[in-house]
Amino acid sequence: MISGHGDLDTAVNTMRLGAFDYISKPPDLNRLLNTVRNALDKKVLIVENKRLKKKVSKNYEMIGDSDAITHIKNIIEKVAATDARVLITGPNGTGKELVAHWLHEKSDRSKAPMIEVNCAAIPSELIESELFGHVKGSFTGANKDRAGKFEAANGGTIFLDEIGDMSLSAQAKVLRALQENKIQRVGSDKDIKVNVRIVAATNKNLKKEIADGRFREDLYHRLAVILIKVPSLNERREDVPLLVDYFTSKISEQQGTPKKTFSIEAIKLLQEYDWTGNIRELRNVVERLIILGEKEVSANDIKLFASK
Repeated sequence: MISGHGDLDTAVNTMRLGAFDYISKPPDLNRLLNTVRNALDKKVLIVENKRLKKKVSKNYEMIGDSDAITHIKNIIEKVAATDARVLITGPNGTGKELVAHWLHEKSDRSKAPMIEVNCAAIPSELIESELFGHVKGSFTGANKDRAGKFEAANGGTIFLDEIGDMSLSAQAKVLRALQENKIQRVGSDKDIKVNVRIVAATNKNLKKEIADGRFREDLYHRLAVILIKVPSLNERREDVPLLVDYFTSKISEQQGTPKKTFSIEAIKLLQEYDWTGNIRELRNVVERLIILGEKEVSANDIKLFASK
């Protein structure tokens, strides 16, 4: 806020420089009070908008209050606002992609794209084209120029899921992209500058993959600035009741049916279950119990329908 004598041009200039309002002399007390009130209200709105920006979409909630999950959430809060690369490890079905989404949505890149690439699902001969794009005629079937995932993620985040399955040649190009912030489309020698944050995930022991010559050690050290290990469900059984309640609500909402309850005995049995398929398996079992179980899912329902 700036006060002073002066004309309209002065007022406009001061507002351009960042003043909230312009009060001419002698000041009108009512106007001054209203301006102060409005400025405080605007500050509250700015703070609230920043807080809301840091909230994560319900689609990517991390359910649980175990020590392991609380530890992961605390790391994300510290790391998300930086551009530090993160390597997420853990068994299949534990929710590694949820950690990646939290990192992106709590970052300053949240309004830019988050592009996911499942490295295990793409044939090794196509992974480079998928990541870096290609130019027309660079290989059979390349009928036109095509941008890759790195370009699509420019300004945002690229999530390289199951990076342990990436070919060595593709690893070399990813390493260059990390070192120089540049990529080249397949069949081109033209550099394209990219500004992306890389988050990677794997269910493999990359140290063993390095020892066996299947993963580049220099790439590992580039990626593993921050390491986040996602525990198996068997390592955080105390979160099972919360997860069951969450999945019950979601599934009932999707199916348009009343929400079922689970008896205490049923929950105890689920906590004792050997969850080799982790969160993914638990969700499938909950859905099966909602469809086949009684109005209140009982211990007997667990024995009948949850067994492998």
